Amino acid sequence: MARKETAADAANPGRLKQIALTYKMTRRADKKIGLVLAAVGIVTFGVFLAIGFLIGHPIYLGILGFLLAFLATAIVFGRRAERAAFGQMEGQPGAAAAVLDNIGRGWTTTPAVAMNRNQDVVHRAVGKAGIVLVAEGNPNRVKSLLAAEKKKMNRIVADVPVHDLIVGTGEGQVELKKVRTTMLKLPRVLTGPQVTATNDRLRALGDLMSNMPLPKGPMPKGMKLPKGGGPRGR
Repeated sequence: MARKETAADAANPGRLKQIALTYKMTRRADKKIGLVLAAVGIVTFGVFLAIGFLIGHPIYLGILGFLLAFLATAIVFGRRAERAAFGQMEGQPGAAAAVLDNIGRGWTTTPAVAMNRNQDVVHRAVGKAGIVLVAEGNPNRVKSLLAAEKKKMNRIVADVPVHDLIVGTGEGQVELKKVRTTMLKLPRVLTGPQVTATNDRLRALGDLMSNMPLPKGPMPKGMKLPKGGGPRGR
């Protein structure tokens, strides 16, 4: 018991520090975050407290209002923090790879399966919806890169559906903040064993990056090369 309590105590400062860091990062993009959170908490608590006085139970409703005010504040903070994070990532090289890395269970992602000298890049995700190729970069250049990769996938795994999307804010593109939602809405057509078999066939391709010319100059910020030449399981 003592060891568990010690571990919990050690974890709490880390969580508080992470929350504080998230708040600071959010405040850089959302200057009103403090006022908004205070307003949500005060209004929620005030409404329940007022109802408590009206029905003759201010203590009970006050406690309930405090708990719900905390919950409402946490929800609003989470959403605004996420919005601020996507706003800061928008347009940054490697941003789509970061989104795919946190898409959730059931997906196997491999960043930078294709790249040209202009640092336009295509990432790959495999799940029950099939193969999803996510491209980021110049819309005009990345289309040919995406088409070539899609053709390769259709040749290797012809029985698996291949979806493609381009990250951006233009017509026919998907905003960075909507990439995860868009992928999760795709119809699930593969079973678990079929997903595993698809990953095995793609893994047999080997290290794709070693067979393509790397762009000159520094790698895009936040870009991670695939380890071991194969996709990374989630």
